[in-house]
Amino acid sequence: MKTEALWWHPEGDGIICDLCPHSCFLKPGDSGFCSVRKNEGGVLMVLNYGEISSVAIDPVEKKPLFHWHPGEPILSLGSVGCSMNCPFCQNWRLTRFDGAPPTTDMSPSDISDLTDRSGTDLVAFTYNEPLVSYEFLIDVLPMLRKKGKRTVLVTNGQIAQAPLKDLLPSIDCANVDLKTFDDDTYTKIGGNLDATKSTIKAIHEKGIHLEISWLAVPGISDDLEEFARMLRWLNNLDPAIPLHINRYYPAHRWNAPPTDERLMDHMADLASSELMRVYQGNRGLGSITRCMSCGAPLVTRGGYRVDAMGLLEDGRCSECGAQSDIIVH
Repeated sequence: MKTEALWWHPEGDGIICDLCPHSCFLKPGDSGFCSVRKNEGGVLMVLNYGEISSVAIDPVEKKPLFHWHPGEPILSLGSVGCSMNCPFCQNWRLTRFDGAPPTTDMSPSDISDLTDRSGTDLVAFTYNEPLVSYEFLIDVLPMLRKKGKRTVLVTNGQIAQAPLKDLLPSIDCANVDLKTFDDDTYTKIGGNLDATKSTIKAIHEKGIHLEISWLAVPGISDDLEEFARMLRWLNNLDPAIPLHINRYYPAHRWNAPPTDERLMDHMADLASSELMRVYQGNRGLGSITRCMSCGAPLVTRGGYRVDAMGLLEDGRCSECGAQSDIIVH
């Protein structure tokens, strides 16, 4: 489906898209960096509105989210398009409009009906970059909120602050993928570090549940000094924000070997000196989230599977009764 885009303005013999930091200048017939926003006759059109490429029921832990509705299934939806061009992308086939796998046209009402049939009240927009489907999100998220559904964005955080402000009231949760902590490296992979940092701050300030992912890619995001700078920044923002340090495996155009497991352990140790909740992902390891008051296990996981829960229905520790930092409702 096509629809007119929000957040753009005419400029000379073209238009400028105001959605993300790229601020693409588009002459008639040009598409933006994301490939899904196009100048058609002087109007910015969205090419991927309601184009759904992927539908799945996942464990919420796979997003990854460890402190939000643990053990529950989540309906995961993907479209096409992306505002970055990471050479290590696992879902690179979904990043460009041309050449993407076949999609299904779905209206916001179709998505709403699908959530009713899914058997879960949790909905994630993921797989590709959901923020390039901004207009669809603006339409569908309030509809889902009205029905009592809880929504998640799994995102790279590349969005201008004005459109983000309009989006945040309809979001319940986000996992933001912080790619690196170096401006030049961000530029090389098609992003903007300051934009991601601003998105993280805005989500946190709004009181939306937030978790951060860091994929440790050899040659891109495995520098320990850079990683330590990120940890200090996150500590200053809020040391209680959960951090997921994920192991990289070769994908797309990046052929470095998988992240050294000893480096993963070292990064986790460094992170634990700055942050309260640190996890390793993509290694098949188990993890335990413990009560901050008494140390009893709150959630015991095997990979993305929850094996045991030590939480009461209101999120308190079943051993000592202290309120935990895990959202269950």
